[in-house]
Amino acid sequence: MNNKSMLTSNELSIDKLYRNCNPEDFTFSTTDELEPLEQQMIGQDRALASANFGIRMHRDGYNIYALGAEETDKRNLLELLIKSEAENQEVPADWSYVCNFGDEHQPIALQLPAGKAARLRTMMESLADDLPNVLTSAFESEEYQNRRQTIEEQLKEEEQTAFSELQQRAVSQGLTLITTPVGYSFAPTKDNRLMTREEMQQLTGEERKAIEEQIQIFQKELQKVLRQVPERQRKFRAMREKLNKEFTQFSVRGLLEEIEAEFSGQPKVLEYLKHVQDDIVEHVEGIINPGGTNPFIQAMTGKQETNIPSSEHPVLWRYGVNVMIDNATARGAPVIYEDNPTYNNLIGRIEHVSEMGTLTTDFTFIRPGALHRANGGYLLVDALRLLTQPFAWEGLKRALQSNQLKVESPGDMYGLFSTVTLQPAAIDLDVKVVLIGSRFLYYLLCAYDPDFMNLFKVEVDFEDEIDWNSDNQHLYARLIAGLLRKYNLSPMDRGAVSRMIEHTSRMVSDNEKVSTHIQKVIDLLREADFWAGQDGKKVIGRDAVQQAIEQQIYRSGRLRDRIREEMIRKNIFIDTEGSKVGQVNGLSVVMLGNSMFGHPTRITARVQLGRGQVINIEREVEMSGPIHSKGVLILSSFLGARYASEKPLSLNASLVFEQSYGGVEGDSASSTELYALLSAIGEIPLKQSIAVTGSVNQHGEIQPIGGVNEKIEGFFDLCNERGLTGEQGVLIPRANVKNLMLKHDVVQAVEKGRFHIYPVETIDAGMELLTDLEMGRRNIEGRFPKGSINQLVEEKLDRYAAIRQQYAMPGNGLKQKEESNS
Repeated sequence: MNNKSMLTSNELSIDKLYRNCNPEDFTFSTTDELEPLEQQMIGQDRALASANFGIRMHRDGYNIYALGAEETDKRNLLELLIKSEAENQEVPADWSYVCNFGDEHQPIALQLPAGKAARLRTMMESLADDLPNVLTSAFESEEYQNRRQTIEEQLKEEEQTAFSELQQRAVSQGLTLITTPVGYSFAPTKDNRLMTREEMQQLTGEERKAIEEQIQIFQKELQKVLRQVPERQRKFRAMREKLNKEFTQFSVRGLLEEIEAEFSGQPKVLEYLKHVQDDIVEHVEGIINPGGTNPFIQAMTGKQETNIPSSEHPVLWRYGVNVMIDNATARGAPVIYEDNPTYNNLIGRIEHVSEMGTLTTDFTFIRPGALHRANGGYLLVDALRLLTQPFAWEGLKRALQSNQLKVESPGDMYGLFSTVTLQPAAIDLDVKVVLIGSRFLYYLLCAYDPDFMNLFKVEVDFEDEIDWNSDNQHLYARLIAGLLRKYNLSPMDRGAVSRMIEHTSRMVSDNEKVSTHIQKVIDLLREADFWAGQDGKKVIGRDAVQQAIEQQIYRSGRLRDRIREEMIRKNIFIDTEGSKVGQVNGLSVVMLGNSMFGHPTRITARVQLGRGQVINIEREVEMSGPIHSKGVLILSSFLGARYASEKPLSLNASLVFEQSYGGVEGDSASSTELYALLSAIGEIPLKQSIAVTGSVNQHGEIQPIGGVNEKIEGFFDLCNERGLTGEQGVLIPRANVKNLMLKHDVVQAVEKGRFHIYPVETIDAGMELLTDLEMGRRNIEGRFPKGSINQLVEEKLDRYAAIRQQYAMPGNGLKQKEESNS
């Protein structure tokens, strides 16, 4: 077999380069005729079963982590499943906070049937609005005034009686009780009148002394009477308070009875209403006369005291109801997605207001978080956003571990602030949390957070790809039909649907699979709809889909085109014709943003006498990743096993990616490096018209690599722009044939014989294609055929070994030098 026949026999036929989706496999004309998929999930049996289990499993710790590529559209798929289940579940209870009259800094949490919290708030607001007028009317009533007047008169009568008895006794002793600017006092009398100063001076000393002694006696009696005055006043206040309490309770009963009847089945509400009644009795004067309790109230509000709203009233605000969760209009369990999962947005917060330079707060300033809204249902959160928010992850874990939701500020927890704040009672928490994130993040949490596995026991792992078979092909068409309707896009004909399915296979670089990255499919559908609209078409055709694909490639192709331009201008050295020793065209893939493209890279090898080292220049300058370094180390193992099993491998070789100014990672160029190395050792020219990709193991077997389509197209584009000669092509691992979904211009060039794709399984097959020489096998004497690649390589290595042995002999100094170097 001549060289040309050998190349032709190894070349891939065009049916292996691209898998077509035949439009004739579909029976519809446009997608309007198809019934859309309800759940928009294809081939996600594992994820679907896991999700259904997690959604229905109501036990502690069985929260869900949905992992997979972002483009899988996990959130929408899970929301559809969860909402379908949530619709059949009971509506959860309402929650509200009310004032704790015993300690205002510890508000009370009330759990109420769905819709009842708002009703309680409305009724309490009505009570607060009516309370001043009702109480005012009660205290202005004739009955109240008469009974209060009776109490006051009784007090006055008791005081008058005590003073009257003292006065009578004083008169009998020639004294009388008089009132002075400094209080009460006794003075002597004569003929029923006060004695004058002159009359007092006319008295003898003994008479004056006797009068003074009497005055002192009666002054002491007066002090006893005066000391009884506060006790009488306390008695009056007690009687008045009892009267006020009686009238207040009677007045308030009518307002509270209606609320008690409404919430007769709620013991905590009834207990709260009892405390409300007691508090109203205690603050009745402040309710009627708010300005009396706060002399600045009118100046601050600018309103008359009688017009103060209950929310601004210094007392009535205490009877408000802060509704945290109102499920009056809910249908089934809530399904909440929190797109900004900060600590406050999850747990809730306590707001403050500034009054006269001081931050104050009360129970009416407690605000709910996403966990409050999702209580009794489901909460969906993006895992990465959650973990990047301070305190949010720890706050969520604490709530799930305790099954309680306690609103508190992170600053208060860590003692960062000293403002007056609250300690609201905890709310019972019953929520299913669904975290949505990447696989990488999931495994990091498993490894580094000991609480994670106990809290998120359900792993919903979405497939990135599914089998391309007849059943899935028709399901995919229904999926496309559903997406078109969901986003109000024009219908597609079956040719466009076929092109979409082909492209999803290209997205996963596998002609036996199709992609489940729904978000990318949606983007392409929208863009195809746009281009169809630009052409004035009401049905999206195959051409519109193709244009959308090409435009996506074009928009992200600036860097790709610049690199190829530099190769055309020969600023980056890449040969596409001729043959060179120790030089081969490798293929690299660049991924930046939405752009992924391949381009050729020159790889060179140089050899010299040495101690069996293969030097990776990229590794020496720390530009090589560990996987690439591993691939290079395999090369020396291959050489030693094949050519130096019974003698030392006596060469030093260096390998380098020429004109590489960034890091190099991956082992997809290890076979390329081995080709260059064998070429350099055996001084065998390699074809520059053939680029190479593939990983190699220690046995010389070619292993599959990623990005095979982009790599082939990168070399093809360069050759095509320079001019196809019919000799150019790409050498790929045979295991990658199933990954081929090449662009149509590549397929057409192969069909015309202007470009070639060669699959190989071993290094030997690759070297034969690159050199047009036979690799050769050892005969019974252990020798390779003369002129074969193996013979040329082994001959060179034997020569190096002989030279090294010669220099290692006594007197030559090589052995001594090697020992000193070691």
